[in-house]
Amino acid sequence: MTFIPKVQYNPSRWLTLVLMTMALWVGGSLLLDVVIMPAMYLSGMMQEPSFASTGGIVFTAFNHIEILCAALALTGMMVLGMTLPEGFSNRIRTLTVLSSILLAIALLYTYSLTPQMTALGVNLNLFNAVESTPEGMNQLHFSYLSLEALKLFAAGTILAWCYHNHNYAGIIEQ
Repeated sequence: MTFIPKVQYNPSRWLTLVLMTMALWVGGSLLLDVVIMPAMYLSGMMQEPSFASTGGIVFTAFNHIEILCAALALTGMMVLGMTLPEGFSNRIRTLTVLSSILLAIALLYTYSLTPQMTALGVNLNLFNAVESTPEGMNQLHFSYLSLEALKLFAAGTILAWCYHNHNYAGIIEQ
């Protein structure tokens, strides 16, 4: 006879998973937005002909990691919504909505903004150097930065709540 262990929903483990995922995601986003991109800009890499394709590869890879982080956060919030006491229900619903927004933003980055920005930035004529920003790129940058601010706010809110309530979840499971 085979023994199948009972699956236990441990709120502390799920809270830790969401906390670590959000910390990794926020840290990675800030590193990319505050350190890597300004360094590339200041070093003149953005004027190189291969920058658009290189940037597209980097952002596409990071966007896929963002989708994974958003899915983990959403799953964690849904599990916590089912396991934590009723007093948490309204806050968990709000955090679940924020997690859904984060997933939508990651999907927009991956399947809309990054491909459009890469396509606009790629120079298909090897004999003419690009001397100005392609038309429409500024609007895409504004869209990206607006979504990035919303993403950092939502992720920061979830991160702060998980950090604040991490000790309480340990009390519930005892």
